[in-house]
Amino acid sequence: MPRSRYKQLVDAFAADIRSQRLLPGTRLPTHRELARREGLALVTASRVYAALANMGLVSGETGRGTFVRETQLPPGHGVDQPEVASGMLDLNFNYPSLPGQAELLRVALRNLAATGDLEALLRYQPHAGRPVERAAVASHVQALGLDVSGDQVLMVTGAQHGLAVAVMGLLQPGDVVAVDALTYPGFKVVADSHRIELAPIAAQGQGPNLDALEALCRQRRVKAVYSMPTLHNPLGWVMEAGPRQRLADIARRHDLILIEDAAYAFLVDDAPPPLATFAPERTVYVSGFSKSVATGLRVGFVLAPLPWVGAMERMIRATNWNTPGVMTAITCQWLKDGTVARCEADKRLDAQARQALASEVLKGMPMVRHASSYFVWLPLPEDMRADQVAMALMREQVSVSTAEPFATSAAVPHAIRLALGSVDRVRLREALERVRRVIGAYV
Repeated sequence: MPRSRYKQLVDAFAADIRSQRLLPGTRLPTHRELARREGLALVTASRVYAALANMGLVSGETGRGTFVRETQLPPGHGVDQPEVASGMLDLNFNYPSLPGQAELLRVALRNLAATGDLEALLRYQPHAGRPVERAAVASHVQALGLDVSGDQVLMVTGAQHGLAVAVMGLLQPGDVVAVDALTYPGFKVVADSHRIELAPIAAQGQGPNLDALEALCRQRRVKAVYSMPTLHNPLGWVMEAGPRQRLADIARRHDLILIEDAAYAFLVDDAPPPLATFAPERTVYVSGFSKSVATGLRVGFVLAPLPWVGAMERMIRATNWNTPGVMTAITCQWLKDGTVARCEADKRLDAQARQALASEVLKGMPMVRHASSYFVWLPLPEDMRADQVAMALMREQVSVSTAEPFATSAAVPHAIRLALGSVDRVRLREALERVRRVIGAYV
């Protein structure tokens, strides 16, 4: 078929979808039916649908077919789009906050002005942080069972920056990283930016299918594993100690780097020891204080084996030079005086109260979550499309995330993730009631 005919067919479909002549949710002919109807080769029919998928107009679902997407819903609608319209109830992005946090900052700034070495904080800092700051973080994580020294700590501008520093410092373009089939979208962005291939591993109970990981390592040259063993985002699982040990054993057998994302781990007060305690010689532990204290506090840290610290320190220099001195000084003071510990404890209680509210309002609906997490995963019925539900909720002034930003495999489940930490509890109840009403209208 001449290329112009192929382009004409793609353009015709695109025009019908954008003009609403083909409505969202419409099931398109199978690849074979399209080929037969249009007199095309099967491979060309597949190319037509692939082009439409790349344009964000259709989605292919294994075993179900190809469907018209809701084009009014922003592509990739989810965690990577925190800005919401005025009046919108935001269940899309988590920025948990508690009363009194602004006063904490006022007091900290006054204390810093009175006793801090302000002149030093206005100058460039060492790339990995000042020794006193690195020592403060090392002391903080020792309570988690992590036996590290300040020399193994790198101060970064939030956990997201820490993930980027780890990828840039330890991996090369083309490397294969095993990840959960549903994983944190921020890591997907980092991997895509640095041309890292993500190999999805299906879930099995409260963690990844480690048999599948072992098989993947025998088939492919896997370089690293990205894992959230304590409070997985978005599924809320907490891996037990046995699977953590097995994951560490697999990493040793296949010489893998383990990247442990602990951004939400503070919410679980009875979790097994961090993955880094099972394989300290090959684990990069990444966390920060945005979720536990305040999202505007762009201070995080990376713990790494000493041989890897230099490579990541160079990446801090290349991307940010150093963490801002004033914010780092305040954070480390809060570590020392117990403010961080108090904020973490308060937010655990806050998250539990919000989960109890979700249990009350969404009673009877299937929910995947942890009792202390700030998110709920809602699987949708087989005949319900997530993009249509998300669009209907937007019309009800509720912003949610579909599964698409989290998915690393071709099969994207129809589900939505509800972030519970961004509105007060009164408005959270209202938002959850709208979620229940909208989904109920489709059943």
